Amino acid sequence: MTPDHEISPPSAHFGEDGARLTYGTYLRLAELLDQQRLETDAHDELLFITIHQVYELWFKQLLHEVEAARQAMFDDRLWWARHLLNRVHEIERILIEQVGVLETMTPQDFLQFRARLAPASGFQSVQFRELEFVSGAKDAAFLRRFRALTPAEEERLRRRLEEPTLWDAFVAVLRAHDLPAGTDADISASLRIAAHDRGGFGDVWELAEALMTHDELSAGWRARHVTMVERMIGTKTGTGGSSGASYLRSRLDLRFYPLLWELRSWL
Repeated sequence: MTPDHEISPPSAHFGEDGARLTYGTYLRLAELLDQQRLETDAHDELLFITIHQVYELWFKQLLHEVEAARQAMFDDRLWWARHLLNRVHEIERILIEQVGVLETMTPQDFLQFRARLAPASGFQSVQFRELEFVSGAKDAAFLRRFRALTPAEEERLRRRLEEPTLWDAFVAVLRAHDLPAGTDADISASLRIAAHDRGGFGDVWELAEALMTHDELSAGWRARHVTMVERMIGTKTGTGGSSGASYLRSRLDLRFYPLLWELRSWL
């Protein structure tokens, strides 16, 4: 008889031994590694495509996390919301650092294939715009400015415009903790209460700080991105017809949660 403290080996087999699921089939590597289709024979085009595909994968993950964090706030599961937002922060730090890999490509190398990109542009990233909308920076004008949106992409953006933001969820948290949140003035007053009574409202304050970090890291990515673009193409027009770096610079002052930034002046 097997002693009680001994654990029988699992019946499932893994990898080649089980002839079932393998690393490659689970991750669908054959399909994934077939998605880098080059338009030219320029050496650095593979890097350019890979970097941007990786960005889109991270954007997908970020949307997964912020949706769950938003729901956690509506459910008043603040510890879970903070945990998910901490993960968001770490991914956003990777996004910022990833720009450095792209900058190993010189302007001369980029010009070898840049003309073949038109009219494609990072401006057309639907997932990136979804992230901005969910975070709180909704702008219906983007749907008019986007060109060649598929019906499915347009529907996704319209849905994001209609659904609650992270900020809406945070306001619901304030109400759930009996803090006034009817107007911006009420919210500001409630934030000051939470800031000065962290013994009573520590969870609320920590959540506000997590949102602030998300906002700050997003701003950091935009700043890092614009300097990379200026280094790469100077003041040239963007491939999608945008004004390039000047447009990106116009977005540097964007704040998802202006009340959290204003709070610093009143503490």
